[in-house]
Amino acid sequence: MARWANCAFWTIQAFIALLMLLSLVYASRAFAADTDLATVLTGSRERIEKLDYRASGRLTRIEGNGKRTNYKFAAKARWFPDGLRVLSEISGPGSQKTILLLHMSESGHVTIEALLPGEKTASVLPFERWNDPLVGTDFSYEDMVESQFFWKNQELLAPEKYGARDCFVLESKPGPEDRTYYDSATSWIDRRILFPVHMVETLRGTGQQKEFVYYGLRQEGGAWSASQVEAKIEGKPGSSILEIEGGSAKANLGRKDFEIGQSTAHEETVK
Repeated sequence: MARWANCAFWTIQAFIALLMLLSLVYASRAFAADTDLATVLTGSRERIEKLDYRASGRLTRIEGNGKRTNYKFAAKARWFPDGLRVLSEISGPGSQKTILLLHMSESGHVTIEALLPGEKTASVLPFERWNDPLVGTDFSYEDMVESQFFWKNQELLAPEKYGARDCFVLESKPGPEDRTYYDSATSWIDRRILFPVHMVETLRGTGQQKEFVYYGLRQEGGAWSASQVEAKIEGKPGSSILEIEGGSAKANLGRKDFEIGQSTAHEETVK
């Protein structure tokens, strides 16, 4: 009986030790996951909070049959104490222009002002129009700002490769206070440079997905950017490409540069 009791005692002790070991392993993995999530969010948000650029290029809609419609594109952005401002101008194929001023606060709250073709003054774009195609492309108005990294709910999924790149996979979901037409955004973020290489957003209500692929990643003035972004909507033939052909990663912009009535083209005198 004593031998049995002694055996049972050591069995219980071994079981307790195993439970403690498993709990330590789980805690270690949870700590590592929390650390990685903080790294991804901090890196993504700091990248946006350091923006100060001018850019010019083309926005192209490519139909399923290969037909292309090209638009001139110019933009500038800077993070100020009250958040990010992005001023974009899209023109062509005719002489009509679409001008957008997006503002995103530190909490991720977005407002959009627009000066649309045929209108003489800018006005706040109603939320009901945020998901409208931007000049007929696969980009919407709200796609012009990366608000998903500031949404309330953020979760790190299992890491994956995207092409040859080792990536963090971040799933972002809006909270009740976040204004967006998307239910979720899943971003594949290069582990080395903390820049997205692929993103899939799911539209609220319909479940339709929109895919974004980032090409030609480059570093200028310490800031990473993509030379092309392609957008493709699930079930819709063709795609749209935003291609950056020139600009400056350190433009030293001021608040006066974000008056919606002024051109976003490169000024000869840098302010």
